[in-house]
Amino acid sequence: MKILFINNSGGGFADRIEVESGTTVTQLFTERLPTAKSEDFLIRVNRLPVSADQILQEGDRVSMTPTKIQGARPAV
Repeated sequence: MKILFINNSGGGFADRIEVESGTTVTQLFTERLPTAKSEDFLIRVNRLPVSADQILQEGDRVSMTPTKIQGARPAV
């Protein structure tokens, strides 16, 4: 099935990708961002925050936006 995957990490990009039916948000994250930690990202499906075990559906819009920017200092 096809979904729209929006990766807002680094330069960012959006692309329609093919995923297996029954794929969860966690499985997609692990496949697309294998060296990243999911707790460092805001993951949304169809513009809404979702749980890690959310099963993706045909035509879903999935965005993964980092909440931590490498090299940035925390606010004091």
